[in-house]
Amino acid sequence: MTVLTAAGGKQGARPMARAAGFRVEIASDWKQAAPRWSDVSPSTPFQDSQWLDAWYRAFAGLDDVEPLIAIVSDAVTGERAALLPLVRRLQKGIRIVEFADLDLTDYNAPLLGPAAPRDARAARAMWRDLKAALRRMPGGADLIRLRKMPLDLAGQPNPLALLDGAGACSLNGNIVTTGEDYDAWRFQLGRTVRKELERSWRVFTRDPAADFKLVTDRDEALRILAVTEAQQGARMQQLGLNFILNNETCAAFYRNLVNDGIGSGFTVVSALTSGDEVVATLLGVRCGSRYVMVRISNAGEKWSNCSPGRLIIERTMAALHRDGVREVDFSIGNYAYKRRFGVAPIALADLSAALSWRGLPYALRDRAARELRAYPRLTAAIKRALGKPVSRQES
Repeated sequence: MTVLTAAGGKQGARPMARAAGFRVEIASDWKQAAPRWSDVSPSTPFQDSQWLDAWYRAFAGLDDVEPLIAIVSDAVTGERAALLPLVRRLQKGIRIVEFADLDLTDYNAPLLGPAAPRDARAARAMWRDLKAALRRMPGGADLIRLRKMPLDLAGQPNPLALLDGAGACSLNGNIVTTGEDYDAWRFQLGRTVRKELERSWRVFTRDPAADFKLVTDRDEALRILAVTEAQQGARMQQLGLNFILNNETCAAFYRNLVNDGIGSGFTVVSALTSGDEVVATLLGVRCGSRYVMVRISNAGEKWSNCSPGRLIIERTMAALHRDGVREVDFSIGNYAYKRRFGVAPIALADLSAALSWRGLPYALRDRAARELRAYPRLTAAIKRALGKPVSRQES
């Protein structure tokens, strides 16, 4: 593990002057950095060590992806402040530092320790010292770009979202809180939605071999994952869309996630089946009482009369509620089927900054894009003028 250390603030500063500076270590090996934070609870499942273990194992071997784990502590007391799971990669000649994501992680965030900044002043000090450490590391960096960050991290403010340069992300989360009484929550759904779910279950179970199951066997879960890949791939091909989740590296990540996480209950695989045929699949991750959907698929036209996509979501929600889940996160993407389940939006933030003169135009462009999001009609008009697709919400 290579480590670069940078400390901000004056030597001999009083312990009360926490905003005076932070010590930043940059590590290159997740497995060596993670144990130092094993007692810190993640704010979302995407900061859980099982998710990050699977991610770094799949992507750390790529030539253009270099792990960078930033470990931040109070420069005076040595208390842990934050751990940021990052990477450095080269894109069009620009060295970019970003979260370990590559479009697979729905929510990006630091792990927070007891010395984490709780106000904008301390957050600015941590941001200053983090950028200084990134500039000084071997090879340097041109741009830091942090996206899809929740504003609240398990009841604690996200210090990166407190910064002046942070702005609204173009994406948002979607969460359902069921509470203790699942039937009462279900009754709050629109009457049409409830009746449709009941009809779908009746239609599906006319088949005597029809079944719903939470898969706990590792080999069976991997078999279901292979079906998910095939069903999603066929659907994306039908729609003529570029689909990256089945490429070699992404597929390795999901296999890691299922292989290592199914036994602990972190990874949740559910399926609708008819005998040996898999009608629909749902892959998610769970931390305590919160469950987040990650991938969903179905067998297509043959089973469309029972709406298998919506059906597997509701069956999974009901099964997990019996096991203690109270928050179901439908993740990013504002699709109509999510609204039918009564999701509440979760605001996310983006943040970027230049680390060299090469990164300055990109940071300015990022800031302009964030500010334009306050004017959605103008943003849509500009996209049309440039010939770019405007975001759509699927039904």
